[in-house]
Amino acid sequence: MRIDIISVVPEMLESPLGCSIVKRACDAGLAEIHVHNLRDWSTNKHRKVDDYPFGGEAGMVMQIEPVDRCITELKSQRDYDEVIFTAPDGETFNQKMANSLSLLNNIIILCGHYKGIDYRIREHLITKEISVGDYVLTGGEMPAAIITDAIVRLIPGAMGDEQSALSDSFQDNLLEGPIYTRPAVYKGWEVPPILLSGHEAKIAEWKHQQSVERTMRLRPDLLEG
Repeated sequence: MRIDIISVVPEMLESPLGCSIVKRACDAGLAEIHVHNLRDWSTNKHRKVDDYPFGGEAGMVMQIEPVDRCITELKSQRDYDEVIFTAPDGETFNQKMANSLSLLNNIIILCGHYKGIDYRIREHLITKEISVGDYVLTGGEMPAAIITDAIVRLIPGAMGDEQSALSDSFQDNLLEGPIYTRPAVYKGWEVPPILLSGHEAKIAEWKHQQSVERTMRLRPDLLEG
């Protein structure tokens, strides 16, 4: 899988995409992540990619020309399944969407910045808009890192134990149940005896019951319908 990320501040993505599962997946050839500096496609001598908005609103707006030039160049080299824009008013990102995106071959993620982007970009160049929550960030770099991390870890072989991803929260619209490790007793706080019983069927049943209980208590909206 190849992910191309377009950003005005690409250095913001170096740390989150350069370690742990994402890095291992890239080192193993399971994923390719390329971060592009949008300023490289600017025709302005000062490498500007923003300008004042028409209508007099406050703030600066990302221009359509450098974005179009960048996306057009990338598309001339390969086909892309999606061109994603990270926006607070986009479709809310969730595990189901991560699962779907992880099956694609090539995607582009455009990180917004400043006050916003020229709306023609969204009308003519973007195929999917994604939000990571009902709040506004400085730019789309952190949402792009979140989306990339969630996708890459689902690629077969990216995780040491592929079954681990299947038991994550939200995979079946349930929150993950409580998990424990050694020691079995610490300061008098004990691990539930069922987990030490060795009875796989009963353990699985207990885990499911705990998962349902936590979901009903903490996120009942996941169980609606």
